[in-house]
Amino acid sequence: MPEVTLKAITNYILKDLSLTIREGELLVLFGPNGAGKSTLLNAVAGLVDYSGTILFDGKPIDGLSSDRRNIGYLFQQLALFPNMDVRDNIGYGLRMRSYGSKERIDERVNEMMRMMQIEHLARRYPKNLSGGERQRVALARVLACVPDVLLMDEPLSSLDLRSAKYLRTEIRHIQRRLRITTIFVTHNFSEAMEMADRIAVIDHGRLLSVRTPDEIIFDQSGGGMDYFIGKPNIFECQSYKIIDNGLATAQCGQMKIIVPHEGKPVNRIAIAPEHVYISTEAPLGPQVNRFEGIIQKIEERGPIIRLSVAISDQRIDAEIPWEIAKMMDLSVGQGVHIILKLRWLRVLSTKKHNPASPTL
Repeated sequence: MPEVTLKAITNYILKDLSLTIREGELLVLFGPNGAGKSTLLNAVAGLVDYSGTILFDGKPIDGLSSDRRNIGYLFQQLALFPNMDVRDNIGYGLRMRSYGSKERIDERVNEMMRMMQIEHLARRYPKNLSGGERQRVALARVLACVPDVLLMDEPLSSLDLRSAKYLRTEIRHIQRRLRITTIFVTHNFSEAMEMADRIAVIDHGRLLSVRTPDEIIFDQSGGGMDYFIGKPNIFECQSYKIIDNGLATAQCGQMKIIVPHEGKPVNRIAIAPEHVYISTEAPLGPQVNRFEGIIQKIEERGPIIRLSVAISDQRIDAEIPWEIAKMMDLSVGQGVHIILKLRWLRVLSTKKHNPASPTL
């Protein structure tokens, strides 16, 4: 799959934007609505006019029409044909590109349905599919034609949280398996962090930074990310102990935090304020990463309330919707319960560090 290079791309939104998407990587374009993310995808696809140069493996493609760029484009609206069943929707692009005999097309369609685990949906029509099932069909149709580059424009924005989480995992797994160069657009920071090899931050048509998720969450010294997400909570860890099932317990000051462990040292832990759970009553369930603290500060940020909570020798920032904060009737000096959810904790290994009394 090709490396994609954009040089000085400019049009009515984009302003002299230069960027390289490495061969086989999933690059997320992140930024607010109207930042130019979708316009950049359309420029790569050849669907809008632009000045500058776009290269695939060093070869300019500016003179090629959209149908000759071999781009797979998954639009936000999916655009499935309502009068075609799943099988015919997936095979449509193959038929239009004269992929081969009916038998060869059928074989490719069957392969895509197996990959996306939708064989049981073959004769259903789009109106009879769930949102997640429609996403799978649309992705199968795009991948069936073996594109050189895959473009995805907020494909999960219309799904419920559970379906979106599941499909993020599936899309990432398929992208890694196929090693297809992919540009994925989102304005959801959690989605960007979960999906990306690297994140390109765009605002007002300009590229602010291109960094890995860990670089963004652990080092906000540049790139304007603090403007979009605020500063995360970062805990310095003095030691850690390996426990079962790919987990470790890290000692961060007086707090013990359970984190995912992939065989690397646990030196720093980060979690975004929006992922810190706050409750005025002791939550039910397993006692994992649960702490009690005192509210030190309450700050209104439009529809969001940011709380600063003191826990032992640490301070943790949390963000909750204004309506929920009002319902909870929070005040400075009030005691609260906090949960640091395991799935949102990120671990950084910055130096050689031996675990304390590891259990293997």
